[in-house]
Amino acid sequence: MPTIAGALRATAARVPSREALVFGDIRLTYAQLDAEVDKVAAVLVEDGLEKGRRLALMSTNTDRFVIAFYAAQRVGAVVVPVNPASAGPEVEYLLRDSGASVLVFAPAVGGAVRDALAAETSEGLRVYCTGEDTEFPDLFARAAERPHEPVDVEVAESDNAEILYTSGTTGRPKGALFDQHQMMWETAAFMGGVGLRSGDRLLHVAPLYHSAELNLMLLPGVFVGATHVILPGFDPVAVLDALEHERITMMFGVPTMYQFLMRVPGVQERDVSAWRTGMFGAAPMPASAVEKLVATFPGVEFMQLCGQTEAGPGGILAPHAQVVAYPQTSGSEPLINLECRVVHPDGTDVAPGEVGEMILRGVTVMKEYWNKPEQTAETIIDGWLHTGDLTLLDENGNMTVVDRLKDMIITGGRNVYSVEVEGAIAAHPAVVDCAVVARPNEDYGESIVAVVTLADGASLTADELREFCGQRIAHYKLPHELLVVGAIPRNPSGKILKRTVREQLL
Repeated sequence: MPTIAGALRATAARVPSREALVFGDIRLTYAQLDAEVDKVAAVLVEDGLEKGRRLALMSTNTDRFVIAFYAAQRVGAVVVPVNPASAGPEVEYLLRDSGASVLVFAPAVGGAVRDALAAETSEGLRVYCTGEDTEFPDLFARAAERPHEPVDVEVAESDNAEILYTSGTTGRPKGALFDQHQMMWETAAFMGGVGLRSGDRLLHVAPLYHSAELNLMLLPGVFVGATHVILPGFDPVAVLDALEHERITMMFGVPTMYQFLMRVPGVQERDVSAWRTGMFGAAPMPASAVEKLVATFPGVEFMQLCGQTEAGPGGILAPHAQVVAYPQTSGSEPLINLECRVVHPDGTDVAPGEVGEMILRGVTVMKEYWNKPEQTAETIIDGWLHTGDLTLLDENGNMTVVDRLKDMIITGGRNVYSVEVEGAIAAHPAVVDCAVVARPNEDYGESIVAVVTLADGASLTADELREFCGQRIAHYKLPHELLVVGAIPRNPSGKILKRTVREQLL
């Protein structure tokens, strides 16, 4: 099986003139992309980057993210993608924890980078910018000066490839370590699971630094020879323009992206006839929103992906037929090369109708948390990755993630799963977004608090919300309190930052 960079080389040899990458006015064929990767790789090698060293890559979605990523892979470096929205202290922590020897950053994130580099831990770190900068060398300007000569560092399947830091919603991010073999099997699993084809045109609007967009879209797309159309960020009108004019066939987005997409005036008048597959994941989508999505884009086959960074990301999926028939569920079958079980705390399988923890096993599960043996041992037990996702198993084998293990609410001695309550609240026409968290309560142990964002001009009282939800969920699951906020805090992958929401209650 090839390596990540080897796959690019092979595709460039097979379909050299095919359009590989589109970003604004920039259009590169696979032969051109491969040559640009070689040039950047040559600069990195010339400056002393060695196989196995860590290269941190902090950039918004651009063509240069893709080139820098593959250049690092070509020289056998271990890429550490960094969230471009990170603040200086967060960047400093990732650089220190990963032991990065090189940092490549985009001009747009220069402020946070400078804050991070002010710490003493940055000593000895080689830093490049992907554009003009007053202090650091422009990696791409240096590469442009070089003639094209292939760079071929010998990289084996067993060599480490990526350290993907978890979102850190419950504490300090941990780095999930993967080698080339695991990432290429992830590529194969995704291709088979979603039907990715040679010549597909993929829209990259979710953050490329994130494991889903990087490993489930970019790597498999390069492997089969797809065209990658990259948008710098999410704008619903720009997404519809790209879907229409670039003849996009496949797109991945977090649920909030699809929610905003459906609100664009005239959305159903757009010609998106080339759009074959729409994937959503990284956070739950309420059943009411799923039903509306299928109705808004009837020609698109939608698939739900429910997984975890530590699995590659890998997990379970719901094909289009299941999305239509069971819009509330998260999936029924694991991705290729993975096994999935739902278990009690003692490790025994749950029966239909019961809730347990989803656990995963397979070739794409991480090797370990980088330099964290204790946390690794707590998470991977007897070869099974314990996801922390509380999951309801029904009689048809469908699985629905109902909460995080640490976020479950216990009120009056009964377990309440926040995702279920959020799904009921989200169906209210006045609600744009919502989160459900617990507040300590002397009588019940914990009370249920609904934190919501309302549509423009809308109003909602706690009693009105309880009456509405009472038609959908049991009485003991109804929210005790209502808090209206301007926006629900979410990380870039769309997950609700429950810790931040709880802080809003103080």
